[in-house]
Amino acid sequence: MAATVAPVHNFVDQGAESTGRLFSVVRQPILDLRGRVHAYELLFRGDPDGGAPDSNLLETAANFNLERPSELKKLTGKLTAFVICPIEALSEQIAQVLPVSLTVLEIGVGPGLSPEQMAACREVKSLGFRFALDDLRAEPQADLLELADYIKVDFDRTTPESRRQLLKALPVSKIMMLANGVKTHAAFQQARSEGFTLFEGYYFCEPVAMRNRRPPVNQMLRLDILKALQQPSIDMNKVGQLVKRDGPLTYQLLRLVNSPVWGMRQTVESIEVALVAVGENAFRRIATLAIASEFNGDQPPELLCLAMIRGRVCEVMASKCGFETRGLDPFGQYLLGLLSLLPAMQGQPMSEVVRTLPLSAEIIEALLGNRNPERALLGWLENCERGDWSGCDAAAEAHHLDQRELARVYVEAIAWTETALHAGA
Repeated sequence: MAATVAPVHNFVDQGAESTGRLFSVVRQPILDLRGRVHAYELLFRGDPDGGAPDSNLLETAANFNLERPSELKKLTGKLTAFVICPIEALSEQIAQVLPVSLTVLEIGVGPGLSPEQMAACREVKSLGFRFALDDLRAEPQADLLELADYIKVDFDRTTPESRRQLLKALPVSKIMMLANGVKTHAAFQQARSEGFTLFEGYYFCEPVAMRNRRPPVNQMLRLDILKALQQPSIDMNKVGQLVKRDGPLTYQLLRLVNSPVWGMRQTVESIEVALVAVGENAFRRIATLAIASEFNGDQPPELLCLAMIRGRVCEVMASKCGFETRGLDPFGQYLLGLLSLLPAMQGQPMSEVVRTLPLSAEIIEALLGNRNPERALLGWLENCERGDWSGCDAAAEAHHLDQRELARVYVEAIAWTETALHAGA
């Protein structure tokens, strides 16, 4: 029987529930030149009822218990967290809600800081926090540069010439340069050529056409396995024989089965044992995940991580009370989320990718971006990933989604994904 995965944490406290306030958090990856995750930026959503921006940050962080390093690590996979910090929030109180050693505070410099604000920066820096100067468009004052560990430049709001002048005037050997708003591979290449070494934006989710690209040797075999996994009752012998014909897929599947997510008491070393040990429903998910991992190939690992989070959120929410009556199949939702990034993994537009996928017509339509009930959860997630809270509200209203429940499930899905992908790595 499949192991039960306990919820990671109930992040929304009773006070928030009772007052009707909505708290959400989403992480956005910051990648290095090799496509590896350097850190995650955490975007908070809090409804402070018209409160000051500093109370918004402090209350939202406290609501997610981020003063505990263990809780913050669940959101960042033990990597550094970048957090936007209004200048009004720079005080000793910030150290009570964010772990010093794991946090980079992003501060907007604007036209310049007052002496009082500079004093607050020095005070917080002395506590051990690192600083990222955000939305920089001109060389900041020298004393502020002395405190900076990162400089963040928005590609949407700057020109190549202004960035060239800015970088020329900065001590780049001391400070890491981060390009924000990198939405396309062309923008990534431009930022790289200009000397940036860190990149934030979903450029890695954009499909890049590959000339003369040949499908993987085992692609048709994997599609046959995917088709078999969607049958109401799996022919375990047939699936086992198909999987064993694919060496890399077998390796990925056994690695995932043995991750702590599934609670195996002893190492599983064969497909036959895996089928019996985890049960039919869990095997469907693990095998599909292994296939997606192989589809990802040499693309940034964060692509697969994001797909897994999507799949997990869609699956869990489809199983919640009220969603069954809408006809949302949990495994179909898992497939939808997991396969929604196949274009970037395969270097093809979705219209080409879906031609070979053995999926239902409804899931195909959802993958193509057409609005239907099957796409409700994925649509909300896409807005959430980009911190588009108004888009989240619109999707929630249109499809009667419980955003508090979604916020909890999203954070739990991150922890589930990190455990499945990185345990023992």
